[in-house]
Amino acid sequence: MNFAEGAAPTLFRAARATRLVRTFSILGAMLLLLPAAAALAASHAKTKVASHVKTTAADHSFQLFIESVWPEARAHGVSRKTFDLAFRGVTYDAKVVANTNAQAEFVKPIWEYLASAVSTNRIERAEAAAQQYQSWLSKAQHKFGVDASVVTGIWGMETDFGAFAGSDYVIRALASLAYVHYRGDYFKDELIAALQILEEGDITPARMKGSWAGAMGQTQFMPSSFREYAVDFDGAGRRDIWTSAPDAIGSTANYLAKHGWILGQPWGFEVILPEGFDLKDADSSHYASFSAFAERGVKRADGKAMPQSGEAELLITAGLKGPIFLVTPNFKVIKSYNNSTSYALGVALLGDRAMGGGPLQAAWPIHDPQLSAAQMREMQTRLKKMGYDVGELDGKIGESGRAALRAYQEKTGLIPDGYPTLVLLSKMRK
Repeated sequence: MNFAEGAAPTLFRAARATRLVRTFSILGAMLLLLPAAAALAASHAKTKVASHVKTTAADHSFQLFIESVWPEARAHGVSRKTFDLAFRGVTYDAKVVANTNAQAEFVKPIWEYLASAVSTNRIERAEAAAQQYQSWLSKAQHKFGVDASVVTGIWGMETDFGAFAGSDYVIRALASLAYVHYRGDYFKDELIAALQILEEGDITPARMKGSWAGAMGQTQFMPSSFREYAVDFDGAGRRDIWTSAPDAIGSTANYLAKHGWILGQPWGFEVILPEGFDLKDADSSHYASFSAFAERGVKRADGKAMPQSGEAELLITAGLKGPIFLVTPNFKVIKSYNNSTSYALGVALLGDRAMGGGPLQAAWPIHDPQLSAAQMREMQTRLKKMGYDVGELDGKIGESGRAALRAYQEKTGLIPDGYPTLVLLSKMRK
């Protein structure tokens, strides 16, 4: 049957009707959605406006804070021209402030820290830097009486010999930290010092780069330290620890000298305790002569003789199973740069390796189970309740925590090595 000619008009009319129904349905749905869409758009607009208002208010508050700094800056010799140039275009940096909370929940064991700090690649770079700048390191050692090895160690630990000295604008970083009153007035004082540096002309605002905390140059001086200890070691007419390696070397040596470095004394060295050594808390909390330690059977791990003069104390960071050191007052001078035992040991060991020293003899107890931050905090809390000074209850066993542990161990008849372990924590719980 041939029905195409008669059927076609009917099919077309049906299709057209269907399309009309669909069109009206879509239009109706769109009309129904218009109020909701309008409401959503209005909501987004309000959110955007609110966010803008909030941002504007924060910016305004930050600018008011900057202006409040001006009287103090002026009182410290900063001109209005320098002040305005330093703060031109400066806004609050939330990322800098966020870094203050970027602390790891778990503190790495010292062997993990040192594996990075004194890695094979870094030792190679340290050797190369020591060779390339041998004349300047020797000159600094002669002028300031500070070993070239420790200056090299700090240089490598801080910026990998100038490879990365920070990219944050120091004025903005310090102003942001001062604005939120982080660590009280410390960062405002550092901000004033940074403005004084600009006034004195050692660096321009565009080149004043550093870390998020405001540490500057190849050996990471805070502005106040720069003003007090930085030197024009290469004679170029200004103190430039950013691009002049000689100035960074001389400034670091001057800093260490002014903080009490003892000429002719090492920072310390690895030692071996004799079998049955009667360890006392005093061995790690009071200095004794090298000869006194030698008389008790303590020997250098490298086989060399003990120094003829000077004094030291034992440094035990990982119990009697790990490397043990005798450290002199010079070790505390390194810690004045950064008050961390791990950091100071990293500096010391890297500096030694740069000058041809060998690796540690004893192995670290890398398989020992480590306390979590919560367990560390529990140990601190228990020690504090027993009357020991552990410092801040922060889940990190530092120098004061180890001293408290040693005192507790000695009082309870244990070997006072100051090493926090699960066994020791379990004993405290009883």
